[in-house]
Amino acid sequence: MLRRLCNFGNYLNLGPTFIKAIRKMQTQAHGLVVADAIESLAAVVGKHNVSTSLAVRQHHGKDESYHECQPPEVVVFPENTQHVSELAKICYEHVLPIIPFGSGTGLEGGTTAGRPGTVCFDLSKMDKVVSVHAEDFDVVVQPGVTRLALNSYLRDTGLWFPVDPGSDASLCGMAATSASGTTAVRYGTMRENVMNLEVVLADGRIVNTAGEGRRTRKTSAGYNLTNLFVGSEGTLGIITKATLRLYGIPEAMTSAVCHFPSVKAAVDTAIQTLQSGIPVARIEFLDDVHMMACNKYSNMNYKEAPSLFLEFHGSEQSVEDQAKAVGEIVALNEGLDFVWAKDVEDRNRLWKARHNCFYAVLALRPGCKPIVTDVCVPISNLTEIIVKTKEDIESSQLTGPIVGHVGDGNFHTIMMVDPKNRDEFTAAKALADRMAERAQAMDGTCTGEHGIGLGKRHLLVKEIGQTGIDVMKQLKRTLDPKGIMNPGKVLFE
Repeated sequence: MLRRLCNFGNYLNLGPTFIKAIRKMQTQAHGLVVADAIESLAAVVGKHNVSTSLAVRQHHGKDESYHECQPPEVVVFPENTQHVSELAKICYEHVLPIIPFGSGTGLEGGTTAGRPGTVCFDLSKMDKVVSVHAEDFDVVVQPGVTRLALNSYLRDTGLWFPVDPGSDASLCGMAATSASGTTAVRYGTMRENVMNLEVVLADGRIVNTAGEGRRTRKTSAGYNLTNLFVGSEGTLGIITKATLRLYGIPEAMTSAVCHFPSVKAAVDTAIQTLQSGIPVARIEFLDDVHMMACNKYSNMNYKEAPSLFLEFHGSEQSVEDQAKAVGEIVALNEGLDFVWAKDVEDRNRLWKARHNCFYAVLALRPGCKPIVTDVCVPISNLTEIIVKTKEDIESSQLTGPIVGHVGDGNFHTIMMVDPKNRDEFTAAKALADRMAERAQAMDGTCTGEHGIGLGKRHLLVKEIGQTGIDVMKQLKRTLDPKGIMNPGKVLFE
């Protein structure tokens, strides 16, 4: 009712004083509701699993993006799916917004609480590997299990989960954002590697998207509910269990770095490698600025030039054959000889440097905030868009290194801006929008793996079209009729 009064006041143009008074009443009313609800929440999970501490709330009100911290009213720590279901029922009854929280490594403001009364569900205590089916190459995990924790758990089975976004993200959080990363060129994204999900809906009902306990490699049974929730960013339900594909650890792995005289030469090499059918496991592009940042941050001494980081998986002979074939393509594009990382220690050091790219760029301008772009295009358009983006960044005078999973046509710029400098922030946002619109004009997308969150909602409208947006809103209203699931994310309210 108070929200309707606020909207009515806007409609009649009654002025900021009226609106401010209504919003104050709304906040006070929510405060009373939350105080009442906290007792019910604590009755489900225990007082030790409910926190209203400012420090805890602030930690849960932000991710690694530039979006300002907006803390929830309360943070709860469920320990099992039944807890999540009962907590959701309480929030549904009191119309309290719900935000699921995994590891907080997102880049689009997906965990910020934009409404009073928000309850954050921290799922980190649900951290069990439920079951491993080594003979079937799959695993069932709870939402608190992270990528590195799972691979550590699997180390004696000869299997691994290869989807690698760089950070040690929670696996169900990765499913919620449809994450991918450096190995997607060979093993696919989360969308291809999630077989089943257990999801708690807004009203507390529990659904298994492929049927309870189902682990088949393929199915034609009914609607594809699994991929409805993959990439939904917590706006349709809370993922409490995921069944994931596993892969055999390759017999041999070899990594290498090679440098090029230009951005075009490096990206052309990546495209030609894929067009030649060479099954590389990773092929990553870093521009000269990013190489400089990595050298400084990770104490490396690579040439500060446009570069490719590559990795080859397979038998000893096939890895050697792949490397030889790529070497010939590198030579055709005037690239320098490979700098090899063949043993495990050197290979891990190389990829740790690549994964630390984000933090390496942060270190270039301490105290500044990152605006990270995430466009993806068909690979035939990749050279053109990266070259144009590089020119755009150089003419803008912004610090914006480029890094990309070029095997997928996906790349990022990390623009460091002073949060107190509005002109710089505005210029960076405008550049990010130009990149996204350029990608969309080339039959691409504004986000390949980070999601929409708060910052790309206007771009989603341009990409999907109004009819597509209307269908998404209809789905949202059906599954979340009270609009409490991570409100304001993905779709404008």
